[in-house]
Amino acid sequence: MANSRNLLTCLLLCTIIPAQAQHFSLSRLFYPNLTLKADYTVPSSLDGTREYGVSRTGFFGIIPLQSEVQLGYSLRKKFDLRAVHTVAIAQYTQIQPTFDGKNDPANGYKTLSLGVIRLQASIKDRLWVYGGGLGMTESNETFFSPQPFFWGGAARMHILGFRTQFMYGSVLAYNQKLRFIPVFGVNKGLGKHWRVSALLPFMVNANYKATKWFNVDFLAGLSGYSGGFQVQTPEEKALRRENYRQIKTGVAANVHLFSVLNVSVEAGVTTFRQLRTFNSARENLTSYTPATTPYIGASVRYITSRSRLSSRFTRRMGLGEGGINW
Repeated sequence: MANSRNLLTCLLLCTIIPAQAQHFSLSRLFYPNLTLKADYTVPSSLDGTREYGVSRTGFFGIIPLQSEVQLGYSLRKKFDLRAVHTVAIAQYTQIQPTFDGKNDPANGYKTLSLGVIRLQASIKDRLWVYGGGLGMTESNETFFSPQPFFWGGAARMHILGFRTQFMYGSVLAYNQKLRFIPVFGVNKGLGKHWRVSALLPFMVNANYKATKWFNVDFLAGLSGYSGGFQVQTPEEKALRRENYRQIKTGVAANVHLFSVLNVSVEAGVTTFRQLRTFNSARENLTSYTPATTPYIGASVRYITSRSRLSSRFTRRMGLGEGGINW
């Protein structure tokens, strides 16, 4: 179920709002937490005459809404035991693009988003996850005339033994246009130290657990942003949209401290980059392919609580040894 959560969350992040700089983990949904994060991409050539760079800072929080086991009785006189886990996901991110070292927009973009994920495991319907959310990414000038995005979807998960899970589903997302996207995920433990997770076609992660308090991730994933800004002309103030996409490949070192803190440092390169601007009629105005460039990122995650139900879910599904797999 945690893998299903990451499917929906990462799809949301990868298609319509800035993705987290740090890797995704399959057990994080079960542990409510607050994450502070930042990343910096080294400026590189935009079109041979200018340089483009981007940085992000922000927080990401998981807030528990419901965790319980329910006993039901159907019209066919059959009992059904169901466990449900519902969380709210809140995010704020400050994105700052630069052109030749100058901020543009001057105050960057601000992303606000809120979503709800419901995981359900029952004897009758097995494992499902449902979710939905909405948000916006805007500059100061367009903050009060936003173009919101929203998403919603469902996924089915299957368990093949203690260390293997796979899932499939679909998500409907809107950001300037409506998209229907089928998705597939897999989570596989390899030996005592390795775990491979994939959220196709968006992200792949291989985790090496060196000790109980230290592990390393090798990752690749799609990320970007789509934000509104304003252009002042002699005739009027024109609204524009800036869309940015990239593929990031890197390595993240993660240290778990004092049972409640996780510190992560990440470094790698961004490639297959694309930067476009559109007018209010959604017509393409400019299109660039910034050069491949290095990036660095860091995060500090505070685990606010650990419920017995959450720990039991994680252990039984093989998503994290000892209740946590950061």
